[in-house]
Amino acid sequence: MLGAGTGTCGIVLPEATKEKVVGVKEGDALALPFGVVTWWHNAPDATTELIVLLLGDTSKGHKAGQFTNFQLTGANGIFTGFSTEFVGRAWDLTQDDAAKLVSSQPASGIVKLGAGQKLPAPSAEDRKGMALNCLEAPLDVDIKNGGRVVVLNTQNLPLVKEVGLGADLVRIDAHSMCSPGFSCDSAYQVTYIVRGSGRVQVVGTDGKRVLETHVEGGYLFIVPRFFVVSKIADASGLEWFSIITTPK
Repeated sequence: MLGAGTGTCGIVLPEATKEKVVGVKEGDALALPFGVVTWWHNAPDATTELIVLLLGDTSKGHKAGQFTNFQLTGANGIFTGFSTEFVGRAWDLTQDDAAKLVSSQPASGIVKLGAGQKLPAPSAEDRKGMALNCLEAPLDVDIKNGGRVVVLNTQNLPLVKEVGLGADLVRIDAHSMCSPGFSCDSAYQVTYIVRGSGRVQVVGTDGKRVLETHVEGGYLFIVPRFFVVSKIADASGLEWFSIITTPK
């Protein structure tokens, strides 16, 4: 989910023979399956930060509960650990080119491109089926002076099926309420507050309130299976993005 800014995302899906280069902006949601390779770029002339919210299932990670990220190159890159002989033979490169591949980027994680360096331009064709802008998509729920809901599923974002997660973006107006509800698919729900503020209550299966708190932009909380959650917005309204552990 893109929280702010505009930029470019490069995506190589598992077993793909060609990279997809997608232009991204605030409100975009992308479903990225296990094993995908990505890069994210904020243009040099951008006036705002590119903020990317990553939510997903970490139960199968190298360390359960944590995202497992492998850098391809750079200080902690996988290729850096191999000798130039192995890298050169794997990609049919000369020793000089192999050495350049594994040593030209000494930094790790977030890096700044040098003067004159350019990344591939985004393609409108590559964007199809890869991203859905939740701020522009048709509304699944639209209640006058109440709120609006966009649901991500296998119909409007096919890769959701491969990821195994569903999601929605909910925006409720000032002092509006999202009535108590739960997932009938026995799914967990992870909710990130995008902006605004309000109150949240969560009640367990035994009828006891397990959470009562005030939230605002940047907060994140988890609703266990079969637990019931409800929210009431403050005067500023309340907007949140949630993922659930079912693609339906």
